[in-house]
Amino acid sequence: MTARRYPIGIQTFSRIIREGYIYIDKTDLIWQLAHYATYIFMSRPRRFGKSLLTSTLESYFQGERELFEGLKIMELEQEWTQYPVLHIDLSIIKGQQDAKELRSRLMLLLERFSDRYGSDSAEFSPGSKLDGLIRRAYQQTGKQVAVIIDEYDGPLLDVIHNAALLDDVRNVMQEFYQPLKANERFIKFCFLTGITRLSQLNIFSTLNNLTNVTLQPEFAAICGITQEEFHVQMAEDISLLADSYGYSEEEMTNILKTHYDGYHFSYKSPDVYNPYSLLSAFANKRVANYWFETGTPTFLIRLMKQFKFNITDMDDIEATDYSINRPTEAMTTMIPLLYQTGYLTIKHYDRESDIYTLSIPNQEVRVGYVDGLLPVYAGLEGETVQAGFALKFWRALKKGDADLAMREMQSYMAEIPYVEGFKQKLAEAATAEGFYEYTLYLIFSMLNVYVRTQVKVAGGRVDMVVLMPDTTYVFELKVNGTALEALEQIDTKDYALPYKTEGRKVVKIGVKFDSETRIPEEWVID
Repeated sequence: MTARRYPIGIQTFSRIIREGYIYIDKTDLIWQLAHYATYIFMSRPRRFGKSLLTSTLESYFQGERELFEGLKIMELEQEWTQYPVLHIDLSIIKGQQDAKELRSRLMLLLERFSDRYGSDSAEFSPGSKLDGLIRRAYQQTGKQVAVIIDEYDGPLLDVIHNAALLDDVRNVMQEFYQPLKANERFIKFCFLTGITRLSQLNIFSTLNNLTNVTLQPEFAAICGITQEEFHVQMAEDISLLADSYGYSEEEMTNILKTHYDGYHFSYKSPDVYNPYSLLSAFANKRVANYWFETGTPTFLIRLMKQFKFNITDMDDIEATDYSINRPTEAMTTMIPLLYQTGYLTIKHYDRESDIYTLSIPNQEVRVGYVDGLLPVYAGLEGETVQAGFALKFWRALKKGDADLAMREMQSYMAEIPYVEGFKQKLAEAATAEGFYEYTLYLIFSMLNVYVRTQVKVAGGRVDMVVLMPDTTYVFELKVNGTALEALEQIDTKDYALPYKTEGRKVVKIGVKFDSETRIPEEWVID
């Protein structure tokens, strides 16, 4: 049996095809994209195949027919015309210190095309350089030009926290993009992709003819691996991974689905797996959180604090089309950026109200996101929590021993060092109970436990609900009060009532936290 070759870190279409790496055939969708409009914008989260998409578009517009033999596009494309292509990857100019450095690095990047299309000493800015390249490419070939820009937002995301520098960088990028509109008659196809949707008004003041296909159903599966592709094209890979773990193929399929599936990129989207993480799991014969090994959500965490985002409010968020597609500079909440960067995804769409329901896509995202938040919000390290208390607590609940679970919590929290800035964090929380709610939410989220806080019911809001396969745990937390009073509140306000018809056992737990020691002092279980 020939060993399967996984293109981890390989984003060049021609290399993947020529060297026999696994390729999930998206060429029918790519052909449709190339003929959908002249100017197109699409955002997708990082590590989701955007660079491979732009590379495939480059090979298509260069007329490299031999690379596409046996792929779906061969039934659609008849002409295979060769066009000049300017494929510009802005990810390689991240980390600029100021606008001057950005201009210099853009000029060097564009200089790479001068060997083919020449240069002009009068082109002293990135915009004038790009303008000259487009015109010369057209004049020399007699063909319109395909301009493909990957990571278009890279230079701006680097400085999004620095208002003064952001304005300077925006001005540079605005001048850089202006020739795309000015040279419309010379352009066959223009495609921009990145992570976020930065405002056309501020970034592309004259490029107002971009067609945004980010939420278009016909392109929902153009990046990533769909459920159908997973089962049909990766059956051998699932079997090999299952053998390495000693699991059945069904068990392995469910594990992979829990960890890497769950993305939806339109109101009518198939289930989509994270391609980087899924292929990494197959290549390494290990299920792990690969997406977060390539980058940490530090800039998101800073913005969450800036926007005072409720970190427990990541499941079942209701949002409109505009609110999830809102330009980054115009954000009034974290929702657009969390969606665009892949920390939230579409889970449901109500056609009548035109409302989307957003949630965390899968366990990989939940654990990685929480791992970044724990040190900031609770002073804990995710690895210690996951391997220590959370696992013991989960096992106790799984056995139905709520008292043992609470003793494990008490023992663990008693050993936690004094959290840096604890009093300030406590003051920032809406209530003292609120601080413990989000601390426990983060801890439980490290494992595959469905936990909700401040759950709305007819009688009010439940502090915390933890769902296990056969049991629902309803928690009420008190700092000022007793555990018995907490339990009585669950009963008098019927907090547990909505869960009694779900077929699970319902366990009610009232917990009293000591305000000085910050540990659960007493609890009552019913």
